[in-house]
Amino acid sequence: MNTLFKKTGRGIAMVCMMGMVLTGCGSGQSSLMNERPQLPNLAVSSDKTETKHTEYTLDYLSQDVCVIPQNAQSPKDSDSVMTAGASLIVNDTTDTMLFSKNIYKKMYPASITKIVTALVTLKYANLEDTVTISHNAANITEYGAKLCGFQEGDQIKLKQLLYSFLIYSGNDAGIAIAEHVAGSVDAFAEMMNQEMQDLGASGSHFVNPHGLHDKQHYTTAYDLYLVFHELLQYDTFLDIIQQASYKATYQNADGKKKTLTFQTTDRYLISRASAPKGITVIGGKTGTTAAAGSCLILYSQNKQKEDFISVVLKAEGAESLYLQMNKLLEYIPGESKE
Repeated sequence: MNTLFKKTGRGIAMVCMMGMVLTGCGSGQSSLMNERPQLPNLAVSSDKTETKHTEYTLDYLSQDVCVIPQNAQSPKDSDSVMTAGASLIVNDTTDTMLFSKNIYKKMYPASITKIVTALVTLKYANLEDTVTISHNAANITEYGAKLCGFQEGDQIKLKQLLYSFLIYSGNDAGIAIAEHVAGSVDAFAEMMNQEMQDLGASGSHFVNPHGLHDKQHYTTAYDLYLVFHELLQYDTFLDIIQQASYKATYQNADGKKKTLTFQTTDRYLISRASAPKGITVIGGKTGTTAAAGSCLILYSQNKQKEDFISVVLKAEGAESLYLQMNKLLEYIPGESKE
């Protein structure tokens, strides 16, 4: 793992309110929790996804985040290229917004959901555990659901399962992870929702670990930024998102060794999309459903090694998605403009 991309010193800081100017907040550090939090009964939010703004009134936000008041977003129609439902790019080194549109609007995240699953798993699970694929995980029947192809009784290390899950976006791996970490999908969803509350990401509600469509499963571009910002402290996550492909080796129910190879869904990593000059795409997570449209969250750097997190939600197709993501990357000052 190239430590060039490692983020350190993330924690929790108190009293970061939305009335602040455009800046990061907090300077103190706190260690990660050593055990699962006590989870309250979470009320299910309205199924309306067109809410204009969610009030971020929790007392805590992640350390050194970019706080963006509603009225500090980019002017409406300031960029005619950005036609997606929501979009955001933040300089994660200086904690400043470069462009934002509808970042507090509730949206369906599709498989970008998987970054929340990754965060919960990395914080609370042992990646050296062996996971046994259940009947439930091996028998997802939803039309069009992308599957790694694991079968009931297969046994695989949690770390390999997480790599397969994020790189290939296999929903069967997501069910297996959730059941192993929390005992059930519902219990894992409670952990996801609690984690979002802990981050100050109060515009989200999740009901599954993978992002297959549900009206009660939604988030915001800003919330996804908060999650991704937090994940950048984990070397394992940084390694995963840089992989163009991954080979998983595991044991089937008969005790025989099996191998599956998965290719990333990120076009930047397989030369199907190119970033603007001077920008290096490290990696990210895609998501696509009929309701969510085409979605992508991305981690990039410029030649000065500044870090950037960018999000596009509900673009009309993959070509539009990568066109708009490149437009966001063009907001990065300096080398990208050469």
